[in-house]
Amino acid sequence: MAYKTDIEIAQECELLPITAVAETAGISPDDIEQYGKYKAKVSTSIMERDDIPNGKLVLVTAITPTPAGEGKTTTTIGLSDGLRRIGKKVTVALREPSLGPVFGVKGGAAGGGYAQVVPMEDINLHFTGDFHAIGAANNLLAAMIDNHIQQGNALGIDPRRITWRRCVDMNDRQLRFIVDGLGGKANGTPREDGFDITVATEIMAVFCLSESISDLKARLSRMIVAYTYDGKPVTAGDLKAVGAMTALLRDAIKPNLVQTLEGTPAFVHGGPFANIAHGCNSVIATRTALKLGDYTVTEAGFGADLGAEKFLDIKCRAAGLVPDAVVIVATIRALKMHGGLAKTELATEDLAALERGIPNLLRHVSNIKNVYRLPCVVAVNRFPTDTDAEIDFIIKKCGELGVNAVLSTVWENGGAGGEALAREVVRLCEEERGDFSFSYELDASIEEKIEAVVRRVYGGSGVSIMPAAKKQIDELTKLGFGGLPVCIAKTQYSFSDDPTKLGAPEGFTVTVKNVKVSAGAGFIVVLTGDILTMPGLPKSPAAERIDVDDNGRITGLF
Repeated sequence: MAYKTDIEIAQECELLPITAVAETAGISPDDIEQYGKYKAKVSTSIMERDDIPNGKLVLVTAITPTPAGEGKTTTTIGLSDGLRRIGKKVTVALREPSLGPVFGVKGGAAGGGYAQVVPMEDINLHFTGDFHAIGAANNLLAAMIDNHIQQGNALGIDPRRITWRRCVDMNDRQLRFIVDGLGGKANGTPREDGFDITVATEIMAVFCLSESISDLKARLSRMIVAYTYDGKPVTAGDLKAVGAMTALLRDAIKPNLVQTLEGTPAFVHGGPFANIAHGCNSVIATRTALKLGDYTVTEAGFGADLGAEKFLDIKCRAAGLVPDAVVIVATIRALKMHGGLAKTELATEDLAALERGIPNLLRHVSNIKNVYRLPCVVAVNRFPTDTDAEIDFIIKKCGELGVNAVLSTVWENGGAGGEALAREVVRLCEEERGDFSFSYELDASIEEKIEAVVRRVYGGSGVSIMPAAKKQIDELTKLGFGGLPVCIAKTQYSFSDDPTKLGAPEGFTVTVKNVKVSAGAGFIVVLTGDILTMPGLPKSPAAERIDVDDNGRITGLF
């Protein structure tokens, strides 16, 4: 059977005017700024209204990702449409896609099949320009650092200890490590430099955790960009860069309103990577969505050990949020890969491989239930090659743990394929009460917080902190940053820091190579394994297959 591509499905959909979507959500015409017919910015004043109670918050996360696919965003969107079909007032809150993965290998972040947010071409490309504004603010600050040094260096910045990097929202390995300022005295001070991808920058994290313009300015001001010759931190506030950066971000900070294929209001705003940053959409978008729906469905990037851990330990802590229910997405195909099958072998029924792979799912379930103490359901995202025996096996295994597993067919059937999942989510929200707790407390030391995540969430036996990282931890503690939460950057492909360790490995240690503070975002970044903050393109990038015809119609975009 030939299936239509995501872009073909999206382009055949008859979109509602964004004014009609806003009306569905209960947004006043005075509170939207239209970006064409199908996109709008929404006033931040909505989230501040005390006369409107917050709806229920549903977090969608997933098992450890594999090349076989899990469909977390697709499930998030399909669940939202399913909730709406059973009579609930619903909003969905998602991240914006990065151009790097769009033109690389991963694809966009607008869902798939008949569970998408639209207009998907706009969302996956320039959208409303938020990422360009974030990149411009980041690079303005970089320019002001080097200009300060060029103009006499009154702050005494040590050019060897500049920690702020330039950025571009593209996968470009050539820019990871560069030397700039060449060409003589008039062209700057020669130094080592480099680029991060925009979604890995601290400004992206600050953008997504800020609650207002004033909070944004305060966070930007605290960002450490360099150290002086005598080891004192230099901030963006010291460089007097904050006002201009905020001016660039003034419009971007307003959440973006679009719609699902079935017309459900969707807020798509912000997009930090979850294997590098905290991997959640903006606090402002989430809070706005909560004011406008009885149920708000949101997601966190990659598996529950990355996105959900950071959503719960960082975002919820910072914003005072508590999910009412958690959905853990799994696929038969991915679990068979965790059981040792190659990608080419996944179309054949194999209960033995499934049994070997299911501990990965069960560990994620256990973390949500036993570490964070939240009610959860497993959504089995069905692929055409899955057999009934395999589906029944997953449902039975989850049932033995006291967790319901529900079949989801939203990719093929849209909201109708998410109705059963929607009913279980409603039951969890109405009948079960969590006793939410974090995986660590803030008064623990930086080392103890890292150790807590590795042992309690990853299932490891401990951490190995390299001497350079130990020195960085000691310095950050002396500077007063020891009470911040930790944001651990590691591979998304394993509970460990080794991407080849699939399933639910045990007895491993996580190697901490580098530790730095994101003082504006309000967390300590812990780099493990071989994690990179600037991805590269694959041998055959998706960009090779994207085109535009004479009528401006885009093809090849998934």
